[in-house]
Amino acid sequence: MRRGWPIAIEAPGEDRLVLLAVETADAVRLDTFAPAGKCPVLISSGRAATLKLTNQLAAADPDLPVVIEPTPWLDFPTATALADPQLDLATPLKGPFRSIAVAQPLAALAAIRLARIAGLLPAYFIDGIDPEVTITPDAIDRHQSASGLMLATRARLPVAGAENAEIVAFRSPDSGDEHVALVIGQPDGTPPLVRLHSECLTGDVLGSLKCDCGPQLHAAIHAIADSGWGILLYLRQEGRGIGLVNKLRAYQLQDQGFDTVDANTRLGFAIDARDFGVAARMLRLLGQDRIRLLTNNPAKVAGLESAGVTVAERVPHSLPANPHNERYLATKRDRTGHQL
Repeated sequence: MRRGWPIAIEAPGEDRLVLLAVETADAVRLDTFAPAGKCPVLISSGRAATLKLTNQLAAADPDLPVVIEPTPWLDFPTATALADPQLDLATPLKGPFRSIAVAQPLAALAAIRLARIAGLLPAYFIDGIDPEVTITPDAIDRHQSASGLMLATRARLPVAGAENAEIVAFRSPDSGDEHVALVIGQPDGTPPLVRLHSECLTGDVLGSLKCDCGPQLHAAIHAIADSGWGILLYLRQEGRGIGLVNKLRAYQLQDQGFDTVDANTRLGFAIDARDFGVAARMLRLLGQDRIRLLTNNPAKVAGLESAGVTVAERVPHSLPANPHNERYLATKRDRTGHQL
């Protein structure tokens, strides 16, 4: 998909759905994909709602993607504008368009999941020809499953704030993501203090002031060290699971006035697409199924509990705001249930 090649998804009981990702296509590839010149466009329900293209069926099932009927004016530049909300201010008038029934709902839902995994905008040309490969929804789900995650290696790693630490790496045969745990101190028979930290390149490495990720990471290491022992899980789930490039697109939407929640939904993604089952699997592989969790996010508690890890205590983890992240922190409190 990233190379601009068409693929197909074949779900049980449905005809094959042939797709070309709008983001990595171009006019030449589109002409090859749809030689007749007419091509429907599949977009996520969130993006369709933003464009006011949600039909009655999609409104009844808010997770179901929407198919836009082909028209003579639905060319490559127009489809790109439909797919990318960053272009909404530059191209405010789109259409008229009409949404039509989704003929392959299982494959369409899988396609939206696949776009997020690939870090692409959830928008496709569909019903073309000559896919490079055919996959199934089950194959896409296996890529995201935590069940295949295994401990790969471990080594001593003194870090600032916790010199007595060990890093443990995990990976899965069905995914390129490699998650790590920093085990601080030595197990003493008590539930470890655990922090789930989702990767944030801009905050952790570059010191971004738009979020509180970097300060939270370093404060968590100190808190775990001060508690005696514990584990910091560093999860490869950038941008709440939508990937680095899409997170930066969300930043641009924030600069246009949208908060983090609305930016994600305008892009066509869930408010929070992270899978905390990965963290639960890592903890079980480390021999820990009862923990104290350092978090303000009740969703993390619920995610671990549903995956079989008991959260004996939720330990608050709050840091002061700065002028650049005040709105971000308020959105977490007011719209995603964080208890700051």
